[in-house]
Amino acid sequence: MAFDPAFLDELRARTPIAAVIGRKTKLLRSGRQYKACCPFHGEKTPSFYVYDDHFHCFGCGAHGDAISFVMQAEGRSFLEAIEGLASEAGLEVPRQAPADRDRAERAKSLTDVLDAAQRSYVRRLRAPEGRAALEYLHGRGLTDATIADHGLGWSGEGRGALAAELRELGFTPALAVEAGLLRVDEDGRPKGELFFNRVTFPIRDRRGGLVSFGGRTLGDGQPKYLNGPETPLFAKRRTLFGLERATSSMRTVRPAGETKAGSRELVVVEGYMDVIALHQAGFAGAVAPLGTALTPEQLEALWRVAPAPLLCFDGDAAGLRASIRAAETALPLLDPERTLRFVRLPEGEDPDSLVRKDGAGAFAARLDGAARLSDVLFELLSEGVRDPGPEQRAALHARLTEAAGTIGHRGLAAEYRRTLTQRFFEHFSRARRGASAGGAAGKPARPVPAADGTRLERLRLLQAILLRHPALLHDVEAAWCRLVLPADLARVRAAVLEAAHDAAALDSGGLIAHLHTAGLAAQVDKMLASSPLPMSEVASPGAMPADAERGWWHFFGLLNTGGLDQEIDAAAAAFARDADEPSQRRLTMLVQTRWDLRRGEQADEED
Repeated sequence: MAFDPAFLDELRARTPIAAVIGRKTKLLRSGRQYKACCPFHGEKTPSFYVYDDHFHCFGCGAHGDAISFVMQAEGRSFLEAIEGLASEAGLEVPRQAPADRDRAERAKSLTDVLDAAQRSYVRRLRAPEGRAALEYLHGRGLTDATIADHGLGWSGEGRGALAAELRELGFTPALAVEAGLLRVDEDGRPKGELFFNRVTFPIRDRRGGLVSFGGRTLGDGQPKYLNGPETPLFAKRRTLFGLERATSSMRTVRPAGETKAGSRELVVVEGYMDVIALHQAGFAGAVAPLGTALTPEQLEALWRVAPAPLLCFDGDAAGLRASIRAAETALPLLDPERTLRFVRLPEGEDPDSLVRKDGAGAFAARLDGAARLSDVLFELLSEGVRDPGPEQRAALHARLTEAAGTIGHRGLAAEYRRTLTQRFFEHFSRARRGASAGGAAGKPARPVPAADGTRLERLRLLQAILLRHPALLHDVEAAWCRLVLPADLARVRAAVLEAAHDAAALDSGGLIAHLHTAGLAAQVDKMLASSPLPMSEVASPGAMPADAERGWWHFFGLLNTGGLDQEIDAAAAAFARDADEPSQRRLTMLVQTRWDLRRGEQADEED
């Protein structure tokens, strides 16, 4: 009895294979998988391994999924195993209607016609008509063994020879059209072969079944690469070229002598030739999407094989765009058990060219230096931001926060917000320190003040005012983020900003309690302790909001005179645009603060 493949996939996905096998033999955790003594032959040393979706015994060769395990271990028929597992998984076994049987037979027929086409393509490559294609593949550095192992072929000139061969084998033109081998005219009638004058690449599903072909032209025709159309067997958004090989490679026990770095990594590259060149160089975990951006379905398929696949796109503008799209697609799907890493290639290089030019060791080194998704995300979102003013900083901070907020897992989203915010502070603090060291043209460099006792006390007072009056945060956040803080105060700042993002409204008591819960009690208590500095009363719980705001800007101006000048310029521009009461009040308060500070400096000089 044949079942719809979609039902079988759903059954396998809902069936925890480790739990099924654990009923028959004791499983021991071994890395990401389990191992056990094989239940099918007597052994004292475990050689039976259980992976996410299959088992394999390296002693007796037993291999299969949860369904086949139940059949072998319990002596059940296929139907009995299906019914038992479906009952446990809460699935209803579909009845086999005549239409279902017809679809199953149709799928078998499509597989048969694709297999016949594959044999034809492979034969043509070695015939005189395929000489140019074979020379092209040799010129790309592929050996005869690699060409044969990957089933590469030659489509011929597309003058009807394949269609004639298929008819002789009993396959109708309609079936060849449905398999994606023939084109149709406006009326839906077969009119010619899809692939002609192209090197052919067989495309297989994750179980190794042939589902379609890709082709590369040797001439100037467009498109250079062509994939077969969507068919009952082939869905482009669910398929990755080379996934069946990568899956087998990742789940094979590593030989004792294998030491090559990166050889067991799951690596996503851009094209067929990149995948095949990497396989030949020993990187059997290479796969590629089929000419499109990575889809959520493809990411899910990758994560079923490895928790942190590497994305290695070309070192050009298109590769950068592909990285951006992949990061955007992945963020909502992340959780603590699955992420992405990114491999940077030199500009103008792709994996194929890098391996041929510099060797497998150079590519392995690139894999070893893969960047984390959080680092790449910050670099992509801050691209082009070098010396931002308050508006640009606020916009970038909002982009970073928004990106972290798209992550579906709440705990991971909070960690990404914290990491990106901290990176934001560190990055622009370094940039400001570098600018201060160099100085502006024609002006002496302003030295960065040392974190002496007075400076530290002013920094603590700034943060204490915000802890007592968190409503000020909206107006002072950009300026606060420009200050270079010691590590303990920077952690408090990051935690306050995270709390402000998560809460609809902040109150002092709730914010202080949050920081205590976050392990920052010692730092908070030190900030809220009485200070010997003048005007420190503005950080007390009883201070009026207007006094607290003026006090905050007073201490900020003492710490960063240039920053206060920038805020006044921005407030003046806002008042010029709107001329409303809030913008006038803000501008007046900032100008008065600067005037008070200058009067204080003059008094100090007179004294």
